[in-house]
Amino acid sequence: MLKVAESPKKLHILAADDTGAAEKNIIQKDLGILDDFGVLVEYKGNGSGEYKMPHLLFHTSGGDKIIFVVGYGNKRKWKDALGGQYGCLYIDEINTADIEFVREAAMRSDYLMATLNPDDPGLDVYKEYINCSRPLPEWADETPKEIMDELQEEPKPGWVHWFFSFAHNLGLSKEKLDQIMTNTPKGTKIWKNKIQGLRGKATGLIFSNFERSKHVITVKQAKAFVKDSNNNHQTEWFMYFSAGLDTAYSQKSPDTISMSFIGITNKGTCIVLDEKVYNNAVLGTPLAPTDTVRNFIDFLERNRQEWGFTRDTFIDSADQATITEFLKYKRLNGCIYNFNDAWKKEQIIDRINNQLNWFADAGSQPCFYIVDTCKNYIHELEVYSWLEDKDNTPEDKNDHMVNSVQYAWLPYEVKIGIGRRKA
Repeated sequence: MLKVAESPKKLHILAADDTGAAEKNIIQKDLGILDDFGVLVEYKGNGSGEYKMPHLLFHTSGGDKIIFVVGYGNKRKWKDALGGQYGCLYIDEINTADIEFVREAAMRSDYLMATLNPDDPGLDVYKEYINCSRPLPEWADETPKEIMDELQEEPKPGWVHWFFSFAHNLGLSKEKLDQIMTNTPKGTKIWKNKIQGLRGKATGLIFSNFERSKHVITVKQAKAFVKDSNNNHQTEWFMYFSAGLDTAYSQKSPDTISMSFIGITNKGTCIVLDEKVYNNAVLGTPLAPTDTVRNFIDFLERNRQEWGFTRDTFIDSADQATITEFLKYKRLNGCIYNFNDAWKKEQIIDRINNQLNWFADAGSQPCFYIVDTCKNYIHELEVYSWLEDKDNTPEDKNDHMVNSVQYAWLPYEVKIGIGRRKA
């Protein structure tokens, strides 16, 4: 509202899902606009004078300002509302807004402020707007690392990211805050989204018990499992390495060519050590199966030197064209690696169930971890979901690294979690 008062423009926009939501959550609530600004603001819910749309009339020292109240949930109405240029734009819960509205309204405004609740980090609004902002240096430490890791798009000058949790809500008494904390079960999606303020789809998530704080480790932590023949006190080390490859060559979709490298210890701990992902839709020169052969062998060699040697690798058996190229390469050049069809006899639901079990504490600790450099796999674990209209069927997207990792561990499934079974 202070930005509106400072603006030389008369017309501004306040947007929510609909006018009812704007009235309830922003305009008329306790500590809302009318409560805070009193006689300086009049709400014209049915319009008035030359402005037939719902609006706020804001009396300032620079003259009266008009703040249109727009519902982005109705495309026809917001299309009618947007015309000309505006001073300030406020969007409530921008993560739920029509992205076309966000783009057009932002283009027409001098100043944009938006609130959002944590949501699916794959939404366009994150890539195009939220992740282009950065916290001010003095507040960066209050932003969770999980969110800082997502703020990786090209920064826009003057775009500031503010992180607020319930602790920052001075409108809540300590008693009310304690009640909210008590009534929200820890470890649930609502705890993650609402209490911790972390991103992730709120419903339908497949790997619902995956938590970065619990299952993501550093390269240094993973290195502790590399066999050290000079360390007589080492009790756990990598016994098996494996690699998986899932392929998709489309130039018109976010589908990817996904490579994974995993290690399994003598005590049954499985760690996803490395990944490499290509998307033909964003590459200047799209990859063909012959390119994938070279790239995958380079990936295997890099990890052989970094972690250890896996002789057997496992490739999406549905992509016989790529497998044929691998066999051709080995026949013509010789190669230390075996390129096998992925073992898919185990149903996807059973694979998911296994990983949910491995992520679980099981009375002690998980037995499945991911190195923090595997950002694509971590992202998929946080968004891979059940179909909304068939809650027993996984969606056919956000799963290429998921598939790749499964191809890698499937032949060694009985080796994972053996330490927990013995205990």
